[in-house]
Amino acid sequence: MEAVQRRRVTVRGVVQGVGFRPYVYTRATGLGLAGHVTNTPEGVVAEVEGAPAAVSEFCDRLAADAPPLAVVDAVDHCEVPVAGGAGFTIVASRTGGPARTLVSPDVATCADCLAELADPADRRHRHPFITCTHCGPRFTIVTGLPYDRAHTTMSRFPMCPDCSREYADPADRRFHAQPVACPACGPRLRLLAGRPARASSDADPVAGARRLLAAGAILAVKGLGGYHLACDAAQPGAVAELRRRKARGDKPFALMARNLSDVEHLVHIGPEERSLLTGGVRPIVLLRRRAAADPADRIAPRCPDLGVMLPYTPVHHLLLGLPGDPPGPRLLVMTSGNLAGEPIVTDDDEALERLAHLADAWLVHDRPIHVPCDDSVVRVCDGEPLTVRRSRGYAPLPVPLPLPVPAILAVGGDLKNTFCLGEGRRAWLSAHIGDMDDLATQYAFERAERQLESITGVTPALLAADRHPGYRSGRWARRNAGERPLVRVQHHHAHIASAMAEHGLDGGRRVIGVAFDGTGYGEDGAVWGGELLLADYAGFTRFAHLAYVPLPGGDAAVQRPYRTALAHLRAAGLGWTPDLPCTAACPPDELGVLATLLDRNLNCVPTSSMGRLFDAVSSLAGICHRAGYEAQAAIELESAALGAPAAPGPGSGPHPGPGPGYAFALRVPPAAVGGPVTADPAPVLAAVVADVRAGVDPALIAARFHTSVAELVAALCGIARERHGLDTVALTGGVFANTLLSAACARLLRERGFTVLRHRRVPPNDGGLALGQLMVAAAAGVTEPHRQQGEAHVPGGTRQSA
Repeated sequence: MEAVQRRRVTVRGVVQGVGFRPYVYTRATGLGLAGHVTNTPEGVVAEVEGAPAAVSEFCDRLAADAPPLAVVDAVDHCEVPVAGGAGFTIVASRTGGPARTLVSPDVATCADCLAELADPADRRHRHPFITCTHCGPRFTIVTGLPYDRAHTTMSRFPMCPDCSREYADPADRRFHAQPVACPACGPRLRLLAGRPARASSDADPVAGARRLLAAGAILAVKGLGGYHLACDAAQPGAVAELRRRKARGDKPFALMARNLSDVEHLVHIGPEERSLLTGGVRPIVLLRRRAAADPADRIAPRCPDLGVMLPYTPVHHLLLGLPGDPPGPRLLVMTSGNLAGEPIVTDDDEALERLAHLADAWLVHDRPIHVPCDDSVVRVCDGEPLTVRRSRGYAPLPVPLPLPVPAILAVGGDLKNTFCLGEGRRAWLSAHIGDMDDLATQYAFERAERQLESITGVTPALLAADRHPGYRSGRWARRNAGERPLVRVQHHHAHIASAMAEHGLDGGRRVIGVAFDGTGYGEDGAVWGGELLLADYAGFTRFAHLAYVPLPGGDAAVQRPYRTALAHLRAAGLGWTPDLPCTAACPPDELGVLATLLDRNLNCVPTSSMGRLFDAVSSLAGICHRAGYEAQAAIELESAALGAPAAPGPGSGPHPGPGPGYAFALRVPPAAVGGPVTADPAPVLAAVVADVRAGVDPALIAARFHTSVAELVAALCGIARERHGLDTVALTGGVFANTLLSAACARLLRERGFTVLRHRRVPPNDGGLALGQLMVAAAAGVTEPHRQQGEAHVPGGTRQSA
């Protein structure tokens, strides 16, 4: 009698909702094996029985030949008693026990489904919810694990006989595809319009929506992770009205294009960008603009980039038109369905209420969104992706960690909030939450945190938060810590730790961390933001920083860069003469008040922020005096630098031909004395003033300033290497979303023999902060609750020496 063997195989990773059980079924039956496969909270579990050689072949190639959307972390198998029987089945999922599998992100509509969508002979022709094993909603519809239809928001839609037959057919592309549906049994679209909103008389909601868009209307469109507000990008009036209603100022919008050919005249698209735009994630990709002004100038005024994405749901494809459809808009403005600072709207009743003053009509459907998820934003820097916002298509995939960590919740910061759950060698970053100054965003944070705990199985025993005493995220952590320890992590230390973790560093050797951003609470109570720290996960030394400058009026200075420019001039001993653009931009009454504030040091916070220095130079050069959105002055400074005219020079600058940069004054204390190196921008400001008075093109001033900052980074890292023997540099913080600066710094550092770490999968801005907080908290080794103070500080965080 031929020998028979039976093995139990457990597969962990992203293996639910990606066609893994059908794949196992096909593989097992192809090898003549008996047994079964099921979903469980810990992953996919199969038992296979048959000839030992066939069983071995099944186990050996299981991961290598997995479906395209699967991410296999581990395959474990062990021999179990032979059970007998014939045939292989997919059995009902097992529930109970801790969640240990990974949920797939949402995936853009695949080519096969698009072909069926456009085929008049197919039963899903023009079906707005067409999906299969290889595409469609996943994370945003999951209500629990294991991933089965009963644990998704599709549970309310019983399958019709035709869909049930496809679902049960191993040879079908929709075999065990949980969101499967068709026009007979699936969700329905409705078009609502008017005040109050009523169902449109259009028989085809999409056709009615296209007519409204063509007529200049603003449409609220329910998508995968929330509502968008859409309008025809080719109509200046519609774009301007959307700006007015959202109180958006000049903040750039994103475009959704029917095809790449519709935007190639507007932007430069390299192979890396093309791959991002057409892949399964389809984020918003920031692309360098061409000289063409229309419609880019009204979509992203004075911005160097244009955010572009391609359709990623069947509804998007239908809105932009299938082949043979009547003419309609080919470029749509697509922006989050919310007011600035509020979370994206997902609930239908809430959309009718909260978007009533923003939208003229609503294209809604009855499939609930369980998890809000904004569009991700990515750009390419030196041929590598740089994630600016990590959300749809990436969340909730975990980031692998270089070291095992206990169960931790890191709550992130207050701007661009994301939080992070970690345990073992995995960290789960949440989707983009938003700015925590809005109560609705704080509620969204709480809901998202509970949901991510439920699907990861992580029950945090330790919490981590920013050290800023006023951060709402930190207050939430303190309120909810209970008896659990709370570790406070310095803002820029967390940025550097995030870059280290992303690159797999175990913390055994310190790095030179260059953390440039707008604001972060410093150890001395000042606003830090132009920092060079020698850091590992356990602590840091503040090796160098920008010289402190008083910031008058706090947020008022951020919103009015001319105030920041005037404060920097005063600190540099330079006069406020009326020929300077920043002086001319300041109303006379305000100028007097500002002088009094600075002279008496009233309501002035000292700052070492590189972000504020970018603001100051932007205003001083006459580029941007008022900021209607975060980093507007710095973004317009980068845009100007990209257009700098050619000039003789050594070619070391970020843009060919700006000539040599301006020079910072470095105050380097003797090694025996200690203390941080200080980089004083006063000579830079004096040189900018001289160029302004000489009539130098503002674009050339902007380019020279970028060069000067890159040269400063290289110089400071050189001193750090000389004194401490370190040769790995991490570039992090929101300022390094500026690819012009990032590329210049990386080039100069590599020319000098440094290893350079830059963010790719995790944002350099505060959207990546929580990952660093998690790693620092894990290194702190806190095991007991700190009942007296309610928190612990990372040891070694106050060391300061050169």
